[in-house]
Amino acid sequence: MSPAPLFQRIALIGFGLIGGSIARAARAQGLAGEIVVTARSAATRARVRELGVVDRVVDTSAEAVKDADLVILCIPVGACGPVAQDIAPHLKAGAIVSDVGSVKGTVLRAMAPHLPNTVHFIPAHPVAGTEHSGPDSGFAELFINRWCILTPPPDADKAAVEKLATFWRALGANVEIMAADHHDLVLAVTSHLPHLIAYTIVGTADELEDVTQAEVLKFSAGGFRDFTRIAASDPTMWRDVFLANKDAVLEMLGAFQEDLSKLTRAIRRGDGEALFDHFTRTRAIRRGIVSLGQETADPDFGRKPAHLPKKAD
Repeated sequence: MSPAPLFQRIALIGFGLIGGSIARAARAQGLAGEIVVTARSAATRARVRELGVVDRVVDTSAEAVKDADLVILCIPVGACGPVAQDIAPHLKAGAIVSDVGSVKGTVLRAMAPHLPNTVHFIPAHPVAGTEHSGPDSGFAELFINRWCILTPPPDADKAAVEKLATFWRALGANVEIMAADHHDLVLAVTSHLPHLIAYTIVGTADELEDVTQAEVLKFSAGGFRDFTRIAASDPTMWRDVFLANKDAVLEMLGAFQEDLSKLTRAIRRGDGEALFDHFTRTRAIRRGIVSLGQETADPDFGRKPAHLPKKAD
């Protein structure tokens, strides 16, 4: 006899890489009695129906959240406030309401004023992804050994926080809890700034007059090729991320520019010792990431596919 699911009904608002992966993993692990999905685009909703990976696809967010025990907004952070206002009158008392955005302070301030005090609002950020987007991009193994950061408000119900943490652990993630503003500072340097740099470098290469686009594509070494992977990420999502987390990103960008100026001076002066010391220190960071299991030493971002543990019977 199978155990009762963690949530009787899960509602996903949005169905791209993250929403699609949550749906697939939750179904594989038997975490929901029913998974209900909606998406802004009629074409996306039609495609989700064709994929057959959820139980129901509905046309509106209000309809999706009806009687749902867990509601997750899988949409760009700039849309979270209006959607929270839209769904608020239709939320079930005691429901957990969460999101997957990579900025937490802005989401917390945008959503909280609209949500009734009868629900548990616990923002979340699964630190996982690929450069792909859309309803076909998700896969059940996306969250395995990745981090999911929960940023509950100070007065959040501890049992609800633990239940959401249990959900993410069942999807394969490691769970960390931290304050929303601290999350945004950490992610500004570990995720947001690298994406900004990647977009800039790829854009610079595209604009060079002395190098043709064909040459850039043909002779892409590993470094540039890996930057193009990051720069292929969803533009709507990242536009919203930089606008929503601008203070932390600007702070980290200022620090980066100072370090870049130091390297510029070292190259100009032929200071090989300074360059060697800097590269040695940064190489150790890469080794630390590998040792923590957040990447492998394989080239070209190549990870062996992970597998979800078999659900208990």
